[in-house]
Amino acid sequence: MGHRLSKIYTRTGDAGTTGLGDGSRTAKDSARIAALGDVDEANSLLGVILCEELPADVRELFIGIQHDLFDLGGELSIPGAVLLKATQPARLEAAIDRYNADLGPLKEFILPGGARAAALTHLARTVCRRAERAVVTLAAVEPVSDAGRQYLNRLSDLLFVLGRWLNKATGHGDVLWQKGRNA
Repeated sequence: MGHRLSKIYTRTGDAGTTGLGDGSRTAKDSARIAALGDVDEANSLLGVILCEELPADVRELFIGIQHDLFDLGGELSIPGAVLLKATQPARLEAAIDRYNADLGPLKEFILPGGARAAALTHLARTVCRRAERAVVTLAAVEPVSDAGRQYLNRLSDLLFVLGRWLNKATGHGDVLWQKGRNA
């Protein structure tokens, strides 16, 4: 970080623009800032999940993901920057395989819920999917790294698996959707 923040408000954004990491300015409602904000929100939600009781391996996984998401935010804040490596989505795939191996096959749709940590993980999955959509929207008009898009896609899959895994680990099991339940 080239400059440390000593003054939080600058008033430079009062007219509806914000500064990017390369020093340029863009509208606060631009596709780039929307994507950056959604990635930041996903990262913040992982911080909330880390306030829950979690197995040590899941805690370390989430902490690593937070750092990766901050790197992705760095990419998005500096047009043309590439901070994520092609190996990072593959690392998520390995985690998906590891945690999914403990779960039975899905025969029904599931609802978010069960244990609090699992429900929050499902919420993080939906925020991650939104971030992925925002990055895809940005990529339609400006270059975005393949690894960034792939990372968000794999992360949402991992969060789905971890939501199920956390429910199983806490004895809750999946919350199954019941078609026509209230008909």
